[in-house]
Amino acid sequence: MPFSQLFVPACYTKRKVLFRNASRAQACLPFWCVVFLVTSAVAQSPESKLPQIPADDLVRETIAQEMAAANDTEIKHMFRSRKQTPRGTQTRIYVETNDAMAGMLVAVNDQPLSAQQKQAEEGHLAWLMSNPDQLRKKRAREKEDTARTLQILRALPDAFRYQYDGVEAGNAERGRPGEELLRLKFTPNPSYSPPSHVEQVLEGMQGTLLIDPSAHRLALIDGTLFRDVSFGWGIIGHLDKGGHFRVQQADLGDGCWGMTGMGLKMTGKILFFKGISIISDETLSDFQRVPDNLPFAKGVELLRSEQQKSAHLRESEALPAQKTPQ
Repeated sequence: MPFSQLFVPACYTKRKVLFRNASRAQACLPFWCVVFLVTSAVAQSPESKLPQIPADDLVRETIAQEMAAANDTEIKHMFRSRKQTPRGTQTRIYVETNDAMAGMLVAVNDQPLSAQQKQAEEGHLAWLMSNPDQLRKKRAREKEDTARTLQILRALPDAFRYQYDGVEAGNAERGRPGEELLRLKFTPNPSYSPPSHVEQVLEGMQGTLLIDPSAHRLALIDGTLFRDVSFGWGIIGHLDKGGHFRVQQADLGDGCWGMTGMGLKMTGKILFFKGISIISDETLSDFQRVPDNLPFAKGVELLRSEQQKSAHLRESEALPAQKTPQ
């Protein structure tokens, strides 16, 4: 991770959504990014047997687990994000802190930042650290984003009808390596009535999700708009038919699950005249545990240290190999 303000575009925040284990975990969902989670077809295993539990019940149990994990914010990580849009690519390092998500741009189009860009990044972080009010506002916005995402997540069991569609193998980017994932198709539930305009987009969506049945975790949601979808009776805006999203998450290897990828392609309009065009593909990687009780300033120190290590690594790789004396 998105549904920032219900898919209202300027919505995309630079945050990730992390669904964690219900026992101790953290959810850092990028704004709209989580209402949907990822796909990508893998070989089906014909020998596997589908569970006896009805598909709708499995989804309901899985969403309950995801909600529990999202409400636990104890464990924190630092991670890398590479986001590609029609304008190019941007690579950032993020770290979760007690106060808010701290992030630093480290590369543009896979090239190191210029001196001016580095100064701008440092200046922004310094400004946040020296302005407690702005940091509180940032934290409040992140909480609102997460609340909207969870609003959609909570609606999934009732908004769709589900049907088993086979199995796929998990891997490092989706689910757990070697573990079986159940594939389910979903279509709108005709009897579902959205409680607010936030959930209205679900009425025009269909697609696939993958569930790890033993962990009761979502490994992927892949959704497509099969018709135009209006918000607020068309007054707020609409999304065009054919819009597509993909979000996936995986076991990070330390008892937590985190979002590892997100793709989005949406077009439409807001307030009759403002066009929406969002095309992006984001990959999250290099997850590292950080102290659970981490202040924002300490998180910024970690970002700087990680950035310096990456810079030194690039420099060493760029050095020509020394010739062995004859």
